Formats: sequence, structure tokens, C-alpha cells
Amino acid sequence: MIDAGRHVFKSCPHCRTPMENRPEGGVDRPVCPGCGFVQYLNPAPGAGCILVREDRVCLVRRRFEPKKGLWCLPTGFMEWDEDVRDTARREVLEETGLEVELTELFGVESGVLPPDIPILVVFYLARETGGNLEAGDDADEVGFFRLNDLPGPIAFAAHRRVLAKLGRKLAGEEYP
Repeated sequence: MIDAGRHVFKSCPHCRTPMENRPEGGVDRPVCPGCGFVQYLNPAPGAGCILVREDRVCLVRRRFEPKKGLWCLPTGFMEWDEDVRDTARREVLEETGLEVELTELFGVESGVLPPDIPILVVFYLARETGGNLEAGDDADEVGFFRLNDLPGPIAFAAHRRVLAKLGRKLAGEEYP
């Protein structure tokens, strides 16, 4: 379980009044009694792509914590002024060197980024349109791997669920 209390502002970021817990929208939330500011503890949105060459999926090895050295799909967080589709394309380019076209919304997964940040990740199927395969940004290795022969542990549960769903899709099974 996530310790939401650890993320609560002690004082209002607008007027510096100490925050209090109050019911807001049916949930106890941090509320400023001075100016009425409500601190919503919402998940951080991200996006990623599933690239398949023949029967192999593109994975990147994480260069930094959390989960340094483990493998995942090319994925990252949205910038404040960015469309989720742009996030997916940007992250693939930064991490793999490949330019892509999004072809299908594949899934939306919830998860927790260690130590305890709730996230929501939108995954797209995509096809390569250019670029050269080369690890970059926060990836130190990139490659295409068969689903039954992945290079090592997959870093995040949400990515493991998406890869399992991809396996069902590629096998011609029902995959929702």
C-alpha cells in the first residue's frame, strides 16, 4: 500500500497555512483552511510504445534507478504541455533512436514506481518509420527479443502485464 501521507504538503503552497485533512469529494484530502487549496494525490501519467519486428519486441535496459539494470518497454512520463501520443513517440526516440508511428492503443496500466509513486501508463503499438537503433537517454542497452527469450527480469509489473497481453495477441488468442 502507498503511504499517501508522505506526499502531503505540510503547509499550503499558496498561502503557507498548515494543511488539514478534510472530506473532499467523498475522500479525506489535504485542504488548506486559509485559502481552500485542495491537494489531490493523483497518479503521474506516462506513455510508451510496443515495437515488434517479426516476432521480437523492443526492450530497453534501465540506466538509472529505480530498477537500474532491468529491462522494460520504452516508456516515460508526460511533460506538462505534451499530448500523450507525443510522449510515447518522444520516449521511443530518446531511448531507442527510432522514429515511430502509433498504430493502435494497446492498453492502459496502473502501477507504482518505487518507492511509492502511483503511475498510469498508456501503451501504444507502433511501427518504425526511421532512425537507427541505439540506446540513449535513460537506457544503456536496447534490442529486440522474442517473448519466450527475454534478456532478463522485466522491471515493472505493468510492463509484464503488457508483454503477456502481447504474447496472447501474437499467438492469435483473445488478448483484452
